[in-house]
Amino acid sequence: MGPQIDSKIRPDETEPQMADTLIASPEPDHGRPMSEVIRERIHAAGRRFHANDNIAEFIQGDDELKALEAEVSKRIEGVLRSLVIDIDGDHNSHDTSERVARMYIEEVFRGRYRPMPKVTEFPNAEKINELMIIGPITVRSACSHHLVPIMGRLWIGVMPSANSQLIGLSKYARIAEWVMSRPQIQEEAVMQLADLLEARLNPAGLALVLSADHFCMQWRGVKDDEPHMINSVMRGAFLNNEGLRREFLQLLKL
Repeated sequence: MGPQIDSKIRPDETEPQMADTLIASPEPDHGRPMSEVIRERIHAAGRRFHANDNIAEFIQGDDELKALEAEVSKRIEGVLRSLVIDIDGDHNSHDTSERVARMYIEEVFRGRYRPMPKVTEFPNAEKINELMIIGPITVRSACSHHLVPIMGRLWIGVMPSANSQLIGLSKYARIAEWVMSRPQIQEEAVMQLADLLEARLNPAGLALVLSADHFCMQWRGVKDDEPHMINSVMRGAFLNNEGLRREFLQLLKL
């Protein structure tokens, strides 16, 4: 999803990193696979690269990301050949490896390879201290066990304090998409998102509820038609104030 600090989204992952802060490869790549170059930088920094970690600071620009995409495409081509799919003669499968690689790097796992979108906070000038609920936000992720979809709805409850920072409504969805666009397990994804929002907003209380369907159970395994999972994270006032927690949960439309 190493040292304990890396189990969360780190504050220094919230903004794009400048090229001169990156740990460069000790030697020119000399045509080495781009994944090897990026891994070497991560190891040199003493960082981890679990499926749900963001590694954007170790990728030096779009050219390297395109090189990684090309490498992934070649690897997927090998998988297709090992599955005895005629990617040369089958017109439907001829460009599949390129499409899948592009999908992983630029779409469904984009939150691993791109910096967090810019989010501007502004002070709580009016000293708002009433419950705010954002949602439902549609979220899309992938199970890190089988790389099949997790599709769900997310609600976020915020209890601001006088010292809180506020963000625009659409920014909650952008942050959620950035966190969820990685291979995940649902329980860890909600914790990651809560850690990031708490660090950005400094609220008196924060609550998240995620209700999601898991295609690893619909498509394979037991093939349950309704493999539903709901989990929540409660912080600060939502954890300590039973009345506030009850109000938040009663207002959700699950």
